Order: sequence, then structure tokens, then C-alpha cells
Amino acid sequence: MSNGAENEAMTANARSLAREIDWFGAVLTARFETYFVAQDADAGVVPVFPAPPDLAGDPSLFADTVRNGAGVAMSADERIVLILALLPHIRPQALDLLLTHNKLIERTFTEFGGVRGAAHSGLLPTGETAVFILAGDDLRRRFEVGRLFEPSHFFAKLGILRMQQAASGEPALRATLAVETDYLHRLTVGQQHKPDFGAGFPAKLITTPLTWSDLVLAPEVMDEIEQIRAWMRGGPALLRRWGLETKVKAGFRALFYGPPGTGKTLTATLLGQSVGVDVYRIDLSMIVSKYIGETEKNLANVFDQAQNKNWILFFDEADALFGKRTEGSSSNDRHANQEISYLLQRVEDFPGVVILATNLRSNLDEAFARRFQSAIYFPLPDALQREQLWDKLFQDRDLLAADVDLHRLADKHVLSGGALTNVARYAAIRAARRQEKQATDSVRIELDDLERAIKKEFIKEGRTL
Repeated sequence: MSNGAENEAMTANARSLAREIDWFGAVLTARFETYFVAQDADAGVVPVFPAPPDLAGDPSLFADTVRNGAGVAMSADERIVLILALLPHIRPQALDLLLTHNKLIERTFTEFGGVRGAAHSGLLPTGETAVFILAGDDLRRRFEVGRLFEPSHFFAKLGILRMQQAASGEPALRATLAVETDYLHRLTVGQQHKPDFGAGFPAKLITTPLTWSDLVLAPEVMDEIEQIRAWMRGGPALLRRWGLETKVKAGFRALFYGPPGTGKTLTATLLGQSVGVDVYRIDLSMIVSKYIGETEKNLANVFDQAQNKNWILFFDEADALFGKRTEGSSSNDRHANQEISYLLQRVEDFPGVVILATNLRSNLDEAFARRFQSAIYFPLPDALQREQLWDKLFQDRDLLAADVDLHRLADKHVLSGGALTNVARYAAIRAARRQEKQATDSVRIELDDLERAIKKEFIKEGRTL
């Protein structure tokens, strides 16, 4: 999205939210006026709430989300809950009325709900706050409003709102009401949020300047990859078409295995890129912990944030995390087995695409292997594929000296795509150094440059020419 489009989206959201905030203020005032009148009169007084703003024709992303973000238009109750969760981020003073003290007990009214943050001096709304505004003392209405916070409601299913878990033993509605980060960005600045790599989200967004046409794989491997690609383009619709939505679990799980440098990471990245999906590579060094429960907690941070996103989760060197379970009886062995069982459950329940990559399939626990929809072996490229890789590396043949025969090099030396990239880099550096010494622009990559680079790769791999 260009800066101009971003500014337009932000401006449109601001206008829509300003009207929504004004409406919320009128609703809150109506609730307060009738609530205290009802207490004084010892009789139920039902407030008359003003109608919500008309969003027909409103171009903002906020209006679009309210109109059809869940497939249907949000009700007035749902709009109140949504704006209530947004207010601490966009106009916290709008909730100051709920900080009113009860003079009889010298503290805020219990029924208003809400909590104070560690540093935020205003009110952070809870489920109780929403229930008070919409239902007051009407018990049946309270139960009705409470359904908005159930896991089956689209707020939870689509990852729009969440209830921060209340302390053990406390009422469920004591939990803080929070907008998920993705929707907070969408409904305010009008941008898609991409989480930052860190302890709270140990995964990195991976991209590549290459395109699908740059991918060189064996025909049988490419056919398997196209299967995954077809699923990503319309898996849920495919299941509905064939009546399998209740019989087949959502999501797709694939295993990529084979020697290093054969294109596993690049393929995962291009899969996402080709269908417009972000690919996040999980940093196992920040996931795995020696402390009991920490590995599961770290992994949960990733899966929870990815749950309702259209992402690919890519676990490179997955055997470090998904290794075989042991038969040992020590507490460490039992804990390691529990970890793997937890990982298996999260991977199997994830509704998106999970790709595990490993050099050795035999290192993975068999329970994972049984649950893959696809297990794809990435072999070393054959001579024809190596020649294609050489051709893509040196598309401009004028950069090569006359003695360089890429066909012969491809036929003679068995190297992976990753190794060939290293060869090209090393040869280019040698040629550049030679150019500096000779002070000329006519230097090209020579056969000797490439053969020396190939020898270095063989030595790295413990092989000889």
C-alpha cells in the first residue's frame, strides 16, 4: 500500500471512529442516567439507546469490518463491544465516567467492571464493563450479552477480540477485553500488522526476490508442490465442494526432507509468495527451553498469533523440535515426550499451512510423519536441473569468459542449488578482485574462478573433485 493510500485509509478510519465514539458516549450516558434513576426509584428503567451511525457508503476499513467482516453486519451490541475494546487505544478519556466512585464504599462501582493497567491511568474495560453498558441489572440481558465472549462467536473465531484470561477463581467477565493486534492496526491506521520478531513472537517473516519461474525442481517434486499450492488457493472451498468439510481437518501439513541446499526453504517462501501469503520461519533457538513448560509456552505464542491468519509456519531443521520420543522413564524423558505430544496437537489443530523441513526424515517422530498430508523428498539436482540452475545464475553470458562451458560444469559436478549459489558468489568475488588489480572493466568470470569455487564447496562437504 502506497503512502497516499495509507493516509487515505487512516483518514477514513478516523472519521468513522469519531462518529462511533460519539455514539458510544451517548449510549454510556443513557445507561448511567437510567441506571441510577432505576436505583432511586427501586424499579427497572430501560434506557433508550440512540441508533448506531449509518455506515452505508462509508469507505473506511472500520466500516467495512462492521458491515461484513464476519460475513454479516455486526449488531449494535457487537459494535458497542468493539468500540469499547478500541477506546483505550484511541480515546481513553471516553471511559473516565466509569471511574466514578461509589461514595458509600469509597471505591469504583463493582458493576462497572474494568481494571487499571500497570502504567495506564485510565480504565481498561473488562467483559463486566460491556455487560453493564448493554444490560445493566437485567439478568436475562446479561446472559445474552455474555454470549458475545464465547469461543463460538465470530469475535473469537476470527481473532477480532479476545478476553485476557482472568485470575484463577475469579469471574470470567473479570477478564480484560482486548482487540487483537491485527485488527487494531486495520481499524485505526488501515494497515496489515506484521508481528515483530522477538521473545513474544519467535518467528521471522521470510521473503525472496526470486519468482516461481526461478524454482528448479524435479518434475515429481514440482507436482507435489503444486498440490500444496492448489490447496492454498482454495482448500476450504474444495472441501465444501466435495462434502468433506466435516470429515477432513482444516489446514495442511507438509514435510520437506532431503540434503541441504536442495531448495526446501526457497520452495516454502515461494509457495507463500505465489499465492500472496506470508511465510514465517520459526526460530527454534528461541522456542526450545530447558525449563519445564517454557518450550510449550513459546510455541503457543506463535500458534496463538497465527491461529486466524493466512500464514505459512515454516519449521526449518525441525528434528531439533520434533525429534523421536524416547522410552526412558526419567522425569526429563517424560517431559520431552510431553513436549512432543503438545507440539503434535498444536500442529494438527492449526487451520493454516505448516511446513516442517529436515535433512533426515528418520530423525522425526513417527507420530508426526503419519499426520502429514504430504511428505516430499528434495533430491540433489540431476545434470539437466544443474544446467538450468547454472543458466539462471548466469543469464547474461557476456559476464563469463569464453572458456566457461556451463553444460560441461553441470554434467561433471554434482552440487545442490545452494552450493551452486555459493560457487557463483565466490567466483564473482574473485573476478571483482582481479578487476581491481587490473583497473579495467573488461574482466569476466573465468573457468578457473568457477573451478576453484567448486573445489571449496567440495571441501566444505568433505568430498574431493
